[in-house]
Amino acid sequence: MSLHDLKPPMIHGVSASRVVLPSHTHHKTIFEFLCAHFPHIQADEWQQRCDDGLVLNQALMPVNTYTPYQAQQYIFYYRFLEHEINVPFSHHIIFENDDLLVVDKPHFLTVSPTGRYVQQTLLVRLKQQTGIEDLSPIHRLDRETAGLVMFSKKPTNRAVYQQLFADRQVTKHYHAIARYTSNLSLPYQFQCHMKKGEPFYTMCIDPNLPANSETTIECIMHNQNYAKYLLKPSSGKQHQLRVHLNALNIPILYDPFYPVVTHKEEHDFSQPLQLLAYMLAFTDPITKQNMQFFSRQNLTLP
Repeated sequence: MSLHDLKPPMIHGVSASRVVLPSHTHHKTIFEFLCAHFPHIQADEWQQRCDDGLVLNQALMPVNTYTPYQAQQYIFYYRFLEHEINVPFSHHIIFENDDLLVVDKPHFLTVSPTGRYVQQTLLVRLKQQTGIEDLSPIHRLDRETAGLVMFSKKPTNRAVYQQLFADRQVTKHYHAIARYTSNLSLPYQFQCHMKKGEPFYTMCIDPNLPANSETTIECIMHNQNYAKYLLKPSSGKQHQLRVHLNALNIPILYDPFYPVVTHKEEHDFSQPLQLLAYMLAFTDPITKQNMQFFSRQNLTLP
């Protein structure tokens, strides 16, 4: 086995990242390079990772703060956060075969490691649970949204399943709780052009551009104040359902972004966004079977 075939093991569900050490640099040690290459990570954090054996060279030997820099070699490093808020909700595996996992995600759990979350993400939890290091999400679901997420188990056929979503060959149904209005004639088909908004992590509507997003909206049940809506998106823009209902003046209950961005404390798990990815259906491109999955979760009217 060559050095290029060596791969460090997962640690608590976290896979190692790899970075190549470039030429034409003045750094004397790998530690100096890491501090300069990742300026958002403090030097004392790199020191701690080295001390904990979480930085390895391409021979999978530990790197310390004095290990000499060697251009065109590569290193591995693991990412852990010193302080990470525990998300006190569980996921459930709905379906598994040789190629796929379908998982019912709770509210407040980010799908993949990013920013403030590593261990407290669905991907890392699943890797730790299943031991499948090649596990990868096929599509995205917001942290605030609960419901079904599909994962690929094999890199060799991951693109085939991703293409299903790109070609809009997956039927997706969502449930949402929002204000009831009798002014909207349902079912209603909403179309608009969505683009990046301000702040950068939100989306907005541009009425002067042709539609690039579409959702069919139906009412499942309602009381005097609130309704449970069935949402059928035929496109997959970021925050699409949240933006569409907000544009109709019926924003999803407890939405922290629309119509107004509100910042909650990290440990505040009250008032989850009332949006649920309820159903997924598609024809499996490998087995040719018709697949349909339903979330075990339920949204109830206030």
